Amino acid sequence: MSDFLAALGLVLVFEGLLYGGLPRLAKRMAADIIDMPEGVMRATGLAVMAVGVLIVWLVRG
Repeated sequence: MSDFLAALGLVLVFEGLLYGGLPRLAKRMAADIIDMPEGVMRATGLAVMAVGVLIVWLVRG
């Protein structure tokens, strides 16, 4: 459970960096996502999830 909370905290840190440090980029990315086809969003999401699982697998062994 503590690993999950640590991971959640890191997600919030990175989200905060994006919105707090680069608000203009965050708005532009949000606008671009609206125009993105669902298939591209789905493929990108699955690829990012796979990379995340790979990273966790490599780190946690």
